[in-house]
Amino acid sequence: MKFLRKILFPFSILYGLITSIRNYLYDKGISKSYSFDLPVIAVGNLSVGGTGKTPQIEYLIRLLANKYKVATLSRGYKRKSEGFQLADKNANAEILGDEPYQFFQKFSDVLVAVDANRKNGIEQLLSQDKKPEVILLDDAFQHRKVKAGFYIMLTAFDDVFYNDFMLPAGNLRESRSGVNRADMIIVTKCPKDISEIAQKEIRQKIKSYLKIEKPIYFTCIAYDDWFYSETDKISVSEMQTVDKLVVAGIAKPEPFFAYLQAAKKSTMVFPDHHDFSDKDVKTILEAANGRKIITTEKDFVRLKDKLPTTQLYYLPIKSSFVQNENEFDKKILEYVGTSTRNS
Repeated sequence: MKFLRKILFPFSILYGLITSIRNYLYDKGISKSYSFDLPVIAVGNLSVGGTGKTPQIEYLIRLLANKYKVATLSRGYKRKSEGFQLADKNANAEILGDEPYQFFQKFSDVLVAVDANRKNGIEQLLSQDKKPEVILLDDAFQHRKVKAGFYIMLTAFDDVFYNDFMLPAGNLRESRSGVNRADMIIVTKCPKDISEIAQKEIRQKIKSYLKIEKPIYFTCIAYDDWFYSETDKISVSEMQTVDKLVVAGIAKPEPFFAYLQAAKKSTMVFPDHHDFSDKDVKTILEAANGRKIITTEKDFVRLKDKLPTTQLYYLPIKSSFVQNENEFDKKILEYVGTSTRNS
């Protein structure tokens, strides 16, 4: 891997130069950014995939939706539709993409939309009869055409941005200095028992890239106590003793497999956001051989119409703060409550 990185490093320099010029043009106002007359919160990262954006968006929905009319706007990665799409009763994962469809399935009072052009997406949302009071932009840290009022940058504990390299040698979409656009940084997917010493060390390293101090938080993945199908649920403790097949099409499935104590022979791995074909479904059913099939919530929305209801279950996850949750909530609520225009 080190040898491959050395080969690709010149291309990373070129990629970094291109992204730096692009950011410079936006920073200086040469390339135009658009702002809107309502609170807009962007959740994203510096790297590609696997930082836990979906549970963080869901956390924000739960925090805000009982006080405000909330909308989510995503690109709709790997969807088969084009342009602006607003979720309705005819929506599915092919129209919206898996993560937006998951939002739509879980939060009935939230407007869920997709559009690769975030400016157009926001304009379309604001033209609705019941227009939103808050918009959550999913995976929009590099989408500079829209200037959000508040930026939350995520970085995964096992792959913190300061240890990474620019594409294609590494996974960074832009240079490490991009962290300075964030209003706060969250280190995600931490061990539940992460020590104060480890947190302090990470904070110090992140701060070395910051021009001004920003809040830094630590979260971990909290698993539900139940597995769910479309018609049933089984407790996690009961399912642990059941012979099962575990299927995942997410960026980093290892923690999911480890939590379920799934032996390698009883797991199947597919690419992130995988579009399960008829051949894939047949392979899964053959491997399951009548056993229960456990998958992630994101994969479930793409598999639920393709596999038997009696076999397919998913395990929901949430983002859980290691500490200072109330402080985080207060900062978000203060921004939304006092923001009248993103400038």
